[in-house]
Amino acid sequence: MKAKISKTVLLLIFCWQMQAQIPKIYFLTGQGADERLFKNLNLSDTIDMRHVKYFTPAKGTDMQTYARQLSAQIDTAEAFVLVGVSLGGMLAVEMSQMLHPQKTIIISSAKNRNELPERYTFQRKFKLYGIVFPGLMKAGSRLLQPLVEPDRKREKETFRAMLKAKDPLFLKRTVAMLINWQRTESPPEIIHIHGDNDHTIPIKNVDFDLKIENGSHLMTLTRGAEIGEILQEIIRNLPTQDPLPH
Repeated sequence: MKAKISKTVLLLIFCWQMQAQIPKIYFLTGQGADERLFKNLNLSDTIDMRHVKYFTPAKGTDMQTYARQLSAQIDTAEAFVLVGVSLGGMLAVEMSQMLHPQKTIIISSAKNRNELPERYTFQRKFKLYGIVFPGLMKAGSRLLQPLVEPDRKREKETFRAMLKAKDPLFLKRTVAMLINWQRTESPPEIIHIHGDNDHTIPIKNVDFDLKIENGSHLMTLTRGAEIGEILQEIIRNLPTQDPLPH
């Protein structure tokens, strides 16, 4: 006599299988941005998109410590992927060493301090950032961003709104965090996507995996559809992993 399987059991099995196939992707934004940075990615509904929320770090907090603090938001009981842009990419690199994600993808970012431009080395030596008031630093960012990355005009209102919402003290302390980043080696498992027209972190310093022609530092938003397709292709090719037992 064949055992009968109830519809409820079949539904539970189906849901469990679907859970195994939907990866959790944790996104980390840049310094002057928030989750609106990712609004144009148009990712598939089969991707479980999560956003890591930043808070203003304590004075003197370094990159590794801040990454460890933010890691509390990551559910490591199941397979997951990290995607970080600019500052978020550097934090994702540090997290990858602590949490061992299925994959770490960074965009318009750096895997170690040697990939940052020379002005960071200069500021590390002379520490001029320490005498700039937080409000002045924020005003400077609002002035310089459209000059340094001209394609910002494609999403001018979004960039303006994201930067306006930022706590000036957050900007000042994360600038210090960037300048004093201690990492000198790149983890081998990182996938690095970089634009060849990035004026904030020039590609000449970067050991990249995927180059975006004429891509700027802000391409995650200004060319979101293209970046979204690349992310989906990478995620689609990840090995399927069943949810880990709690």
